[in-house]
Amino acid sequence: MKTLQNPDFWIPLAAVALGWLAAALFRLLTLRHARRRQSRLAALFSRHLTRPLVLLLPVLLGRAVQPLLHLHPEVDPAVRHAATLLLIFGFGWLLIALISVLDESVRAGALSQARSTRDVRVLTRLAIFFRILKVVIAVVTVAAMLVTFPDVRALGTSILASAGIAGIVLGIAARPAVESLIAGLQVAFTEPFHLGDVVVLEGEQGRVEEVTSTYVVLGLWDRRRLIVPLAYILQRPFQNLTRAGTSLLAPVTVDVDYSTPVAAVREEAGRIVASSKLWDGDAWNLQVTDAGERTLRLRVVASAADAASAWDLRCEIRERLVAYLQERHPAALPRIRATIDGGAPGAG
Repeated sequence: MKTLQNPDFWIPLAAVALGWLAAALFRLLTLRHARRRQSRLAALFSRHLTRPLVLLLPVLLGRAVQPLLHLHPEVDPAVRHAATLLLIFGFGWLLIALISVLDESVRAGALSQARSTRDVRVLTRLAIFFRILKVVIAVVTVAAMLVTFPDVRALGTSILASAGIAGIVLGIAARPAVESLIAGLQVAFTEPFHLGDVVVLEGEQGRVEEVTSTYVVLGLWDRRRLIVPLAYILQRPFQNLTRAGTSLLAPVTVDVDYSTPVAAVREEAGRIVASSKLWDGDAWNLQVTDAGERTLRLRVVASAADAASAWDLRCEIRERLVAYLQERHPAALPRIRATIDGGAPGAG
């Protein structure tokens, strides 16, 4: 009964309860505003900020009322230190949450309005910048928490005294993280690819769906996701099919017999391309690109609006051209010629 009447009990309890109540009220008001006004920003605030506020507000109010308490001299420093650690952690968490709100809000609004390559470039830079900023805040937060321990400060002094050895050890231990950070900055400023670009890496073609501070997510044609570290992708050659624009040429090669009427095949290829909905109307051509020992190689090239349309256009041209040769010029299909018993050349 004395415990319940003791101000040292109910004052911090009331402060913590008031902090939780304030966090719950914040969540309630932001959710209500998001539903009534269809506000995406309010929904993001509610989703990202509620949890750090649930920790930060009670600790902040508890730390504020601590001078009113009559704690034992040996207990008071430990309580103050614990509250300081929680405050540092809470503020760091809150800053990261605010950056997440800003990141998602900017990307959601800008992606729907991005109409030029410059817009996509800015979005890519912002995505990398926000992620690097989160890493920096997390590192600073942990460092700030460690510095509050006297033993750690003493350790830091000794490390500074032997900076050469410490620098070597730290450099070896942090090499992967440093490489990833530098790779992220390199992507942000040199812009070898952007969000939405179609790239070919290690024989896999995919669209850049997400760029973080350490890796890139490629969406492949079969709905798989290829996760590639930034340092890895920057150290190897890759194809960017949409760096200068989305339009691509779709090449189709067909091996035919020497007796093939090339002019007639060219006319048919023109009709196939012109009748396709996948052709963007820009350019097409058919050429004899090789004359081998037994066959001619015909190459049809037609333009398409993007990588997906180019792939489908290639398949359509190949299928319809082979069907045309089978139906109208079956002799044009590749054949093997041989001379038997010194007679005239015949078809086999």
